Amino acid sequence: MLGKIRKVLVANRGEIALRVIRACRDLGLETVAVYSQADEHSLHVKLADEAVCIGPPQSKLSYLNIPSVIAAAEVTGADAIHPGYGFLSENAEFARICRECNITFIGPKPESIALLGDKVAARSTAIKAGIPLLPGTKGAVKSLAEGEKEAKRIGFPIMLKASAGGGGRGIQVIHSHEKLVAAFDRVRAEAGAAFGNSDVYIEKFCERPRHVEIQVAADLHGNAIFLGERDCSVQRRHQKLIEEAPCPVIDEDTRRRMGEAALLLVREVGYQNVGTVEFLLDSDRKSFYFMEMNTRVQVEHPVTEMVTGIDIVKLQLRIAGGLELGIRQEDVKILGHAMECRINAEDPDTFKPFPGKIEGLHVPGGFGVRFDSFIYDQYTVVPHYDSLLGKLITHEENRELCIKKMLRALSELKIGGIRTNGAFYSKVLENKKFKDNQYDTNFLEEFLTKKS
Repeated sequence: MLGKIRKVLVANRGEIALRVIRACRDLGLETVAVYSQADEHSLHVKLADEAVCIGPPQSKLSYLNIPSVIAAAEVTGADAIHPGYGFLSENAEFARICRECNITFIGPKPESIALLGDKVAARSTAIKAGIPLLPGTKGAVKSLAEGEKEAKRIGFPIMLKASAGGGGRGIQVIHSHEKLVAAFDRVRAEAGAAFGNSDVYIEKFCERPRHVEIQVAADLHGNAIFLGERDCSVQRRHQKLIEEAPCPVIDEDTRRRMGEAALLLVREVGYQNVGTVEFLLDSDRKSFYFMEMNTRVQVEHPVTEMVTGIDIVKLQLRIAGGLELGIRQEDVKILGHAMECRINAEDPDTFKPFPGKIEGLHVPGGFGVRFDSFIYDQYTVVPHYDSLLGKLITHEENRELCIKKMLRALSELKIGGIRTNGAFYSKVLENKKFKDNQYDTNFLEEFLTKKS
């Protein structure tokens, strides 16, 4: 038992499902894996104490099927559900149903998920909390005429953003009135199709920023801390590819101010469990602006674990079990530098998914090297889900040595039978702008343009 938790159902797949199962095992908790028919041979199914098939390969019929997930918890006697990231992790209705079924949802309250999942409502909440924001609309923009008026007030370039967006989707940068006219209805339609909500809002586009996020944790007893920051500026189409901690361009004062701003939001909404408050850091590397809050564990959480020595998934379980954090802000120390590369099953030139059977696997090792993955030799990577195979993480005493270690680890990583983006990362890490820390969120697009 951990507080009120005895058995955890992991409502996810892939590396995050395995990550949660291992943390539960370390804490003496029983585990239940759920899986689709396509994932019958996945490693999380093999390593959990129990496993339940919840449907066919399509996500909407399995991993997104709330009745099936709840039924699996009830039939196995699981008293808690960890949603991982993606799928149902930020679904307020799912969190509410868990509560109604007396199942502990290992995440924040459904009210917090609903409030912060709506980007317009989150902006309003941030304003109340006194957190800096980029100029933007107070609410959703319902018509093109209203959008034109607001764009003129704010000034181009602007971003047209889906109110219910996430994961880098539902975002369009617009540099002129003509582009706004051409994009408005299309972005609304895309938002409706992707998120079931066609509302959009407008925000000033911050040119050449760094993307910096603050990891927070808050328990059920009023204690809240931040665990430093991560720099996630290496992105392709708003999807993060390389993350590092700490951010190499901010000083201690800026770090403190960002952390305190993140905790203002946590306290404003009565947030509980772990989460990430995301900011844009302006070109002066002092000013920052609230973007959004992700109410789940992040893909890139391991880099924070490496520099703080704090297991974030265990912290989630501890909080959900009703225990206190057990860590004070003054206990949080940032030691060295950590970096993560997301290893995907995809063509490194076209970025198209590349599923198939793995024929030969060698995982890098050594001090300060970690590979969070669910793959094994002869495993077949299925085409139905995200192409993420694992996360390669390195830790060293400084950024320069961390990059060198990552290059060594990438050279050792061998995944036969399919293609991955490992060689692509080696080219990025050897780039002078990246090594010299002279880059921003436009870096990768410019790198790819020159490459082509």
